[in-house]
Amino acid sequence: MTQTVISYEDARPHVSWHEAIEALRDGHTRPKAKLGDLFQGPSDRTLLTRAAFIEGLGYGVKAVTVFDRNPEAGFDTVQGAMMVFEPVHGTLTAIIDARIITELKTAGDSVLGARLLARPDSRHLLIVGGGTLARNLVKAYSAVFPGLETISVWTRRPKQANDMCAEMRANGYDVRAVADLPDAVGAADIVSTATMARTPILRGEWVRPGTHVDLIGAFKADMREADDDLIARARLFVDSRDSTIGHIGELAIPIASGIISEDSVRGDLYALVSGEAGRETDSDITLYKNGGGAHLDTMIAIYVADAVAAG
Repeated sequence: MTQTVISYEDARPHVSWHEAIEALRDGHTRPKAKLGDLFQGPSDRTLLTRAAFIEGLGYGVKAVTVFDRNPEAGFDTVQGAMMVFEPVHGTLTAIIDARIITELKTAGDSVLGARLLARPDSRHLLIVGGGTLARNLVKAYSAVFPGLETISVWTRRPKQANDMCAEMRANGYDVRAVADLPDAVGAADIVSTATMARTPILRGEWVRPGTHVDLIGAFKADMREADDDLIARARLFVDSRDSTIGHIGELAIPIASGIISEDSVRGDLYALVSGEAGRETDSDITLYKNGGGAHLDTMIAIYVADAVAAG
């Protein structure tokens, strides 16, 4: 079987947000994936290796470095590659630049969660963060939520938000920077956080009923973006129980302190896609923790490889 090496530049013209998100949705109609993760190195300079097996799709292994301070030196925070193995003989079929996998997977994961949990009449998206992921969220949410009327951006450093918004407007996206985070959260229908925060920056008292909260940034045991009040008030959902509960501080810390229990998490993407779990009323505050996982990388990698092969 031919092995294909796919760069970011090879892949990008052949993929779309709609199709990537559909690949994630379809992947969650299959048997539950088996996962295995390995972390190496200090907390701010980590090598992360994630592996998955999905019956009928195959195997995927993604190895990336996550260096928190890289943007200051002009490098991407996340760098690495994805390997895909077919399920019949275990043959390596593709090696793909992790950048395209992470781009489509991370934002696509959150937007799929929002599509399943946010109110259909949502009009205002607030993005907290101003890095590469924040830019991808603007693109992914705009593609899948055409009814959005306002996209706001807040960052700790106002210049970062202003620069991002100017760049996005130059590329055809109507995005505006906001200075007051509590006011912006209170006005939003969807709040998406993409930060490197280790202590909560989002307070429950700011969030009005009916809001959907999409938490992405905290991916380690010592990281959080939402405070205990928000975690306790919201209906909690995750992309994968296996890659979030017990692994990510956003949930592990309030579970350890007794604020919530593991049973407080109402469902993951398998339950959301099947309709077994979800929003119950328009006044629910729904909270979705995007924890990632090699099964999501594998679903996206197979989609990317097939899209490139189809031309």
